[in-house]
Amino acid sequence: MTEDNLNELISQAQEFLANFNLQDQQDIVDQAQAASADPHFWQQEEAQSIIKKQKRAQNMIDEITLIKVKLADLQTLLDLKSEENQQDLNQELQIDISKISKELKTSLKSLELKHYLNQKFDHCGAIMSIHPGQGGTEAMDWAEMLERMYQRYFERKNWAYRLVSKTRGEDAGIKEVIFEIEADFAYGYLKGEHGTHRLVRLSPFNADNLRQTSFALVEVLPMIEDSQEIELKDSDLSWNFTRAGGAGGQSVNKLNTAVELTHKPSGITVKCREERSQIQNKERALKILKAKLAKIQETELENTLAQEKGDHHHASWGTQIRNYVLHPYQLVKDTRTQVETSQSSEVLDGDLDQFILALIRRKIVLQ
Repeated sequence: MTEDNLNELISQAQEFLANFNLQDQQDIVDQAQAASADPHFWQQEEAQSIIKKQKRAQNMIDEITLIKVKLADLQTLLDLKSEENQQDLNQELQIDISKISKELKTSLKSLELKHYLNQKFDHCGAIMSIHPGQGGTEAMDWAEMLERMYQRYFERKNWAYRLVSKTRGEDAGIKEVIFEIEADFAYGYLKGEHGTHRLVRLSPFNADNLRQTSFALVEVLPMIEDSQEIELKDSDLSWNFTRAGGAGGQSVNKLNTAVELTHKPSGITVKCREERSQIQNKERALKILKAKLAKIQETELENTLAQEKGDHHHASWGTQIRNYVLHPYQLVKDTRTQVETSQSSEVLDGDLDQFILALIRRKIVLQ
């Protein structure tokens, strides 16, 4: 880094630290510690949510502390460098300065993103589902490619995730897959992936090996942690219980474990049949319903309900958020930020941060 770049980095760090209210995070930690001292704490419904908020606040405090330490170290090294005239010592100092400055820059960028992911549900985990659009077997195969891409991305981020359900296509690919990602700010990072993804390639399912265009829809919902975030009235809920499908014979399900939940005011219907018990399916249906209502609430606040959620968008021409072209050339391009790369194989292997971070930074600029 040049001297001007170092000075700019130091100024950015100082400005960020000056504007960051660390006491708010400390208050969350203190309140959680006081609440958890109650002998009946773990009997409360919101206990898990309180502990998660405490952990998230403590992580923010730790990151701020780390930035302060690195900033102090960098300033000390720069002062030493200006005082020393020995060439050998200056070279050693320069190596240390370069190392600390890179670490400071990385830590600062990470914390800035979390600081600006400040919408109501940005801190939550996420529920992601992938559905094929127009294109038949081609689209189902494309949906499975997206499934693999996002799994690789979760692994790159060291995020804990769980495959909730998966329905395979008749010949190839998938008809639907649902993941739960249990990581802080997973929804804030992933909500920009919500939308139609378009693939152009030579068809592996066509005898003539013709170029084929396929579509898949990615839906991202916040995983609501606090039961008070979205309140549901029993009178607004309609339940229907049926038998879940089975293989037949001794494996046939003889109990009404499958659940269909309808939210009367919004008309949203959620079906859950993956779990073995009715109670588990009821819990999952409520979780997904809350997530869908939270998504609607968020998009209404942003005044973009019709574009981001609203009525179900068909995954087809003219609605895509990103194009993945594998023939006649290699190009992945986001239609919102115009970020593009010719390294399509790396993108399909989970290298998505360039697209995800560009959209987050674009929203930061617009705030």
